Formats: sequence, C-alpha cells, structure tokens
Amino acid sequence: MDGETDAAFLGSELKRARLAAGITSQEDLAVRLGYERTTIAKIESGERLPSPEVAAAYNKEFPQLNGLVERWAEHVRKTGGSFPKFFVSWVDAERSATALFYWAPVLVPGILQTQDYARPLMLASPDGDDTPEIRLAGRMERQLILSRPKPPLVTVVMAEAVLHRCVGSPDVMREQLARLAETGQQPHVMIQVIPAEVGAHAGLEGAASIAEQDGGPAIVYLESLTAGQATKEPEIVARVRQITGMLRSEALPRSASVDLITKVAKERWTS
Repeated sequence: MDGETDAAFLGSELKRARLAAGITSQEDLAVRLGYERTTIAKIESGERLPSPEVAAAYNKEFPQLNGLVERWAEHVRKTGGSFPKFFVSWVDAERSATALFYWAPVLVPGILQTQDYARPLMLASPDGDDTPEIRLAGRMERQLILSRPKPPLVTVVMAEAVLHRCVGSPDVMREQLARLAETGQQPHVMIQVIPAEVGAHAGLEGAASIAEQDGGPAIVYLESLTAGQATKEPEIVARVRQITGMLRSEALPRSASVDLITKVAKERWTS
C-alpha cells in the first residue's frame, strides 16, 4: 500500500471514529484535541499525515482505536513516510525541539511555506520515489509543530533575495509573503531579514538549521545539492551557532523585517 493510499485510509478511519463518537463537526473535535479545524480536515481527507503529537491526542480521545494512530505515526517515522530517508532524523529533531533556527539564503524555509509555494518546488525536485503530492503532504505536516499547545521557539533569518525570487506566480508570492508577515508577529516566531545592501556575509555557503533539544545535544541540518546531513557533531554545531550569530547581527530587527516583507509584497508582487 503506497503512502497516498495509507493516508487516505487512515483519514477515513479517523472520520468514521469521530462520527461514531457523536462528534458531528471537525470544529468540535479540533477544540477537544487542541488543534485548528484545518488540521483535522486535512488529516481526514488524507492530505496531511498526523504528527506523533496529533496521533497521541487522537488516541486519548478515541481509546477504541487501540493505539492505531500512534502505531501509524511510528510506522511513518521508521519508514520515512513522505520524507527522503536522509531527512527523517531532522524531521524527528524538529518534532522534539524546544527551539528551532533556520538560515534561508535562497528559499522560504519549508516550515513556513504555503502549499502553493511548496508545490512547484516539489514538482521541480527529483528527490525520492514518492509523488510530488505525497512529499507536499509531508512538508505541510511538518508545520503542525507551530500550532500545537506548546510550540517551539522558532527563529528564521533569511536573505532579502528570498522575498524577490518568484516561485509559482506573483499571486503565490504575495500570499507567501503575507503568511511570513503574519507568522512573524506571533510571540513564538521571530523572522529577520538581511537586507540586500549587505554584501558578503558568513551565510553565503548554504542553508543551515539548528534544533535545540531539552536536556539533549543540539542537532544541525546542513543542506546540499544531493542529500542533506543531520549531525550532532559538537564542532559542527559550534561552528553553525557561530555563523548564525553573525547572520543575526547583519539582519534587520523583527519589526523592521516584517515591514520589509510587507513592502516587497506590495511593491514587487502586486500588479
């Protein structure tokens, strides 16, 4: 059974369990589980796979499922689900992190991408055996960590060029930048932009991310043209932390960054 069929099957089973329990609306279930209605809708339709946190919430609400959803989540983690095998350890690190940092010199980080922005990237990438839609569902599933009851602290530093690079269409870019501006004002999310007038800086060699673990070693993810690398190597972690500190010193403050994002959306992507 392929990933798309698995997700559709699980979604239909969860919808059946909801209705059997007399919960007629997705909104009511969302309130019970502590997540947004759109999360429930996408899981029931098979568009999104449930994260371990959502799986645990489902199994608590519906004990008659006998752990089905958590077993599914474990299956996803072990097999990689809709993620390339080299990326699975980083996805696990994101899910358990207390704080996350992303340096984005080229594209909006996956954790903040809209579906319409992510789709053409999936179509352009030859990675993995899964279809672009399955990989897209995996990318959207990663974003559930932002809406859980206790989300991690997220810091994103991006180059201004990211705001000007057309992915999809002007409408897609306008929506994506609006998402960035809105998300960047949430208390647990910090988005900073390095303005275009900053020339050479420490982050030109490529994207990097850091997941801080409560009581455990930090994990760094380094992107490359072929396969990325997740590592706990202390020397690499220390070097990436040093570079990211330098990048933050080059970036605009939070409010000025949101203002720049809004300005580019209006002047560059509004016809």
